[in-house]
Amino acid sequence: MTMLAACFLTLWLAVPDGPADNPATTATTIEEETLVRLLDVRRVFVDRLVGGETAAQLRDTIISSLQGAKLFVITENEERADTFLRGSGEDLVFTESHSSSDRLDARASAGLGSNPDQSAADRRSRSGTLSVGEQESTRMEERKHEATASVRLVSKNGDVLWSTTQESLGAKFRGASGDVADKITRQLVKDYEAARRIRKSLNGKKM
Repeated sequence: MTMLAACFLTLWLAVPDGPADNPATTATTIEEETLVRLLDVRRVFVDRLVGGETAAQLRDTIISSLQGAKLFVITENEERADTFLRGSGEDLVFTESHSSSDRLDARASAGLGSNPDQSAADRRSRSGTLSVGEQESTRMEERKHEATASVRLVSKNGDVLWSTTQESLGAKFRGASGDVADKITRQLVKDYEAARRIRKSLNGKKM
């Protein structure tokens, strides 16, 4: 084999069979594959949430909301679960203060002086001063209710299949904790439906 042929052979072997993977495409593929795994979830155990004393009540509200969605079986038996909902949450009630101050000032003065060259009878001086001051302060206190939660679905082998963070100051017909629980469930239902579409698309490509 000549030297020139050897060089061509080396270059041909060095050329990859296909285009290099695009990092963005790879990340999207991993995200979609992970999301599709939601469809294999059957039983979910909602673990204790990390947080203050209100975290236990928020956990109960999330369980009730997830149960209503009917995506999975919500179990209290940790050993029977194939997936676990874990995370942190807090339900706070606090008072927010606002203060404002308004001030009104008005001043007036007038003076009249005589000419020194005039007679004593004509020499006279008049002066006057008027001052008005008024200040009004207003202080308002507003009682607020805020709930936050960051949760994730974790498989038995430790893989995070799904996660979300939600917060609320309360809704028209729901308290803050109930609204956060409903937001978590709505996001999960939305992503579950997306997983169904992805799987359907993948199955269509295989056919």
